[in-house]
Amino acid sequence: MAKEHQEIISLADVDALNLLGIGDRHLRILEEDFPGRITVRGEKLTLTGPRARVEEMASVLLDLMELSKTGRALTEQDIYYALGLRHEQNQKRLSELEGVVLESAGNGGIRPKTYGQKLYVEAMQTHEMVFAIGPAGTGKTYLAVAQALALLRAREVDRLLLVRPAVEAGESLGFLPGDLEEKINPYIQPLRDALIDLVGSGKTRQLMESGVVEAIPLAYMRGRTLNSAFVILDEAQNTSATQMKMFLTRMGNGSRTVITGDITQIDLDNPADSGLVAARRLLEGIEGIAFTTLDREDVVRHHLVRKIIDAFEKLSDEGKKS
Repeated sequence: MAKEHQEIISLADVDALNLLGIGDRHLRILEEDFPGRITVRGEKLTLTGPRARVEEMASVLLDLMELSKTGRALTEQDIYYALGLRHEQNQKRLSELEGVVLESAGNGGIRPKTYGQKLYVEAMQTHEMVFAIGPAGTGKTYLAVAQALALLRAREVDRLLLVRPAVEAGESLGFLPGDLEEKINPYIQPLRDALIDLVGSGKTRQLMESGVVEAIPLAYMRGRTLNSAFVILDEAQNTSATQMKMFLTRMGNGSRTVITGDITQIDLDNPADSGLVAARRLLEGIEGIAFTTLDREDVVRHHLVRKIIDAFEKLSDEGKKS
């Protein structure tokens, strides 16, 4: 029988409550992933188990401790993500994400929570046109809105346009009752939700009523030239190639454009017709345009969302093989 290895980590210079979680919730998550014992006595945390796994868990804990020392309130998502980085056996460290900040609302800023998000934010800060492709829950829309608000606050752009194609499971605006505002509300609500979360409902209403923020369906972009604007096209996988070309050529001087979408969730009759798929094929590699790809490791919703994505991807893969 292999001899157990033991390693002791001092908690003297870290906020133990932040690290271990209320009611030791974070500690329970770590224990579920560790084939050994984790004990806490006073200011000492002891890991006991197979040497390789003890060393891995010690690395995770030290990374979380460094992140805690920056003043960040650790969440369960941080714990799961730190464990995921260890499973990938790479040199990425969660604590290295703290250097990137979006000063979107003057409230301490928004920080990326994963490496994929970090690359996405850095792309938006250095490129005038950015494509973000990835599954639900990876923060594509939220971070785009946060970047837009940061540039509005810095007066680098004058307005924000939130755009979505009015295509959901084969339906379009013409199938919906009501006037234009009532028709587009269901499509624009996810973008409005991001605004409300970042600046509050009152400020969101003020920005939209003043015209600083405008929410429109993609079809109403035709014929417009947008100068000094931050334009977000959300759910871009549901555009046609013609619509994508129309949208991208609206870009005016001093403008920034972010296009987000999930190519695994195309609602068009023929997924091969997706404008987002065409744009990636035709535009990737052009100087000034950045493409960032997010995956299941970048999901920042409930940790079960990652498992759900994995399960459906497995089902899809089985279907392709049959």
